[in-house]
Amino acid sequence: MGKYYAKYFDSDGNAKKGVLSNNRWLKYLFETDNVYVNSERVESMDAISGKETLRYVLSTLDILDELIDDSDEKKLKMKFVISEVLKWSEVAKGGIAIKRKEWTAKGYPLSIHNIASSMIFFDEIKRDDSIDKILLKDIFGSESGRYAELIKLLIRTHGLIGQCIRGESKVSDNEKLTRLADYEEFDSYELLMILNECIIRAVSEDIWKEVSVEADLLIKRIIRGDFSEYPSIYRIEKLCPGELQIFSEDELFFEKEVFPFYELWYFTSALTDFDIHQVRIIMSNVVNVLKERNETVKYINFKPLSDNLYYDYEGKKHVNVYKKRIIEKYLKDASIQNVELKIDIKNLTAFVDFKFSPVCEKLIDFCVEAERSGLLTFEKSIIVLYDMFGFRRDAFDRLNNESKYLDTMNNVTTSTKDGIIDYVFGESVLDVGSGGGILLDRLEKKYPDKKIIGTDISANVIETLNLKKSKEGHKWEVFVHNFVESTFSEKVGSIIFSSILHEIYSYTEGEKGCFDIDSVKTALKNAYDSLSDNGRIIIRDGVKTDSDSIRRIVFKDASGLDFFMNYFNDFKGLKDIPDEKKVIEIDKEKLSVAGDINFIREFMYTYTWGSESYAHEVKEQFGYFTLKEYVDFFEEIGAKIILAKEFLEPGYPANLNNYLTLLDEEGNETEYPYSNCILVVEKR
Repeated sequence: MGKYYAKYFDSDGNAKKGVLSNNRWLKYLFETDNVYVNSERVESMDAISGKETLRYVLSTLDILDELIDDSDEKKLKMKFVISEVLKWSEVAKGGIAIKRKEWTAKGYPLSIHNIASSMIFFDEIKRDDSIDKILLKDIFGSESGRYAELIKLLIRTHGLIGQCIRGESKVSDNEKLTRLADYEEFDSYELLMILNECIIRAVSEDIWKEVSVEADLLIKRIIRGDFSEYPSIYRIEKLCPGELQIFSEDELFFEKEVFPFYELWYFTSALTDFDIHQVRIIMSNVVNVLKERNETVKYINFKPLSDNLYYDYEGKKHVNVYKKRIIEKYLKDASIQNVELKIDIKNLTAFVDFKFSPVCEKLIDFCVEAERSGLLTFEKSIIVLYDMFGFRRDAFDRLNNESKYLDTMNNVTTSTKDGIIDYVFGESVLDVGSGGGILLDRLEKKYPDKKIIGTDISANVIETLNLKKSKEGHKWEVFVHNFVESTFSEKVGSIIFSSILHEIYSYTEGEKGCFDIDSVKTALKNAYDSLSDNGRIIIRDGVKTDSDSIRRIVFKDASGLDFFMNYFNDFKGLKDIPDEKKVIEIDKEKLSVAGDINFIREFMYTYTWGSESYAHEVKEQFGYFTLKEYVDFFEEIGAKIILAKEFLEPGYPANLNNYLTLLDEEGNETEYPYSNCILVVEKR
C-alpha cells in the first residue's frame, strides 16, 4: 500500500485514531456497505472486498504527491484544490445505508456519482466542524467560498475527459470547465492535466500511457473553448476496440440515436466481448425501450450487466460464456424466451442488464458448478445441454475453456512447431487451423515480406484472431475455410497443417462417418491443388504406430484409472482395432490397464490435456496415418518428399511421468511410442 494508506490505516487495515472523524470523505469511503466496483478494474470477482474505491482514491493521492512535491510553494494551492477533488469525487459510492438514505432524501442522484459527490462535498463544507472548510479558509481566506465552487465544479466534471477519450460521452459535456478561466492564478491546462493523470493512472499505468497524448490534446481544446465533437466513427472505434469492420449502418445508428442524447457508463466494461453487430442490437433495443417509456434519460449505465456477466474461473475474472451464449442466441432471435432485456430508470439513468429465465438460471448454475467439479461426465453434459437449447455456436465451441485452450496452444514455446516454418517456400504461406495465432505471429516475424494467411473452420477462433490482429497490429489475414470442402481461393507458396489434420480426421462426417481417412486425403489433395509451382505442404501432426504390440499403464492415483474408464467408454476412434483388442486387461486393485499400443498411445496423449479438455479431446484420434502411409499417399499424387520423420514430443513424457508408468509386454518400463511426425512435400 502507498503513503496515504499508511497515513490513515495500520498494518491490519484498521483506521488510526481520529482520522475518520477528521476526514469525513475517508469515513464515507471506509465505512460503507455499498460495494461499488468497476469489474474492469479487478482481476478476481471473489477478491472484491468493498474497499476498492477507497484504495483507488488513496492511490490518486499518492500519484498527486508524486506530481506536485510539497516543497513547490507556487503550486501548493493548486495541489490542495486537486487533493480535495480527488478525496471527494467518489464519496457518493460510499456511506452506510442510513447515510445513503439521507443523501437520497436530499435529492442527491447517487447513481450519477460525480454529480452526487459534488453535492455531498458542498453540503459537508457548510458544517462548522468541517476540516475541509477550515483548511479552505486558512489557505484562501475570504475567497474560500469561491474556491469551494471550483472544487465542486471539478468534482462534478470528474472523469468526463476520460469518458470522452473512451467515446462514452460528448466533448461538450466539459463546457462547464470554461469557468476555470475565472481562476487566473492557476494554469488551467496544468491543473486539468495533473488531475486527469491522477484519475487515470490510478486505474492503470498502462492506460495512462496509451491515452496521455489524447488527454493532452483534448484538454488543450477545452482550454481554448473548442468543443467540437469527435466523429461518430472515432467514438465507435473507441467504444469497440478491436472491431475490424464498422459498417455505415452502425455509424449512422450511433450518430442519430445515441451520441446526441446519452452518456454511456461502463460500456466497454460490459460489452467488450460482443461484436459491433451485437452491440448495435443491444443499443437499439435499449433506445427503443426508452422511447416507448417516454422518460427523460441522459445516462445509459451498463454496470448491472457488467456485474452480471463476469465470474471467477480458476481464480481469475472471466466472462461467463454460458450467459454470453444465451444472450447471443437472444440477439439473433428476440422471440426466444430464455432471456430478456432489463432496464431500470432512476435519476435520469437507465440501468441495463439481461434477465434470464428460471430454467436458464439453473442451467448456468449447473454449468458453473460442473466445470468447477472437474468431473468428466459433467463436462460432457454441459455440451449436450447447450446443444439441446441451441446455445453453442458450432461443434468447435469449447464454451468455458476456449480462451484457455487457445492460450495453451500459444504457450507451447519449446514445441517442434517452431522448426517447421524453416521449410516455408514461396511468396505466401497459409496456416491451416490457426488456433491461437502463435504460428501466424512467428511466420510474420520470420518472413515480414511474405503474405501470411490463416484459416479455421471455427467462428470462435476467427473472431479471437481478428481481435488479436487489431489489438497487436498484425498484418496477417484470417478467413473461414475448410480444405475438405474446397481448394483455397488463390494459389499459395506453402500450406502448413500444424496439429490440424487429426481434427479433420476426427470431426469430418464422411461416407463412413467420422474417423474416415478419406477426409484427410481430400483435404491434402485440395491443399496440393492450391499450391503454386514448386509449392510445399508442411505437416506436423500425430503419427500412428506401425505395430500391434501390447503396452501396460500403472497409474499413480485412482483418478487416472477413472479417467481411463471414461475414455474406454467414450472414445470412438481406431475403428480398425476390435474393441476386445483395444483393452485386454483392467486391474482396479493395482490401478493397471493393458491394451493395444495404439489405443494406449491415444489414451496417454489425450490424458495429458487433463479433465478440463476431456469432453473435446476424447472425440479426437491423434494418430491416423503411419509415417509410411503418409509417404505412400503423397507419392501417389505425384509429390516429392523433402522430409519425413517421426519423433516423441518431449512435453508428453515430462507431464505423464507424474501420473503413470508405462510398461512393455514383459512388465519392464519402456519408452513412450512416437507421438508426432513432420512431413515436407513439394509440388512437382
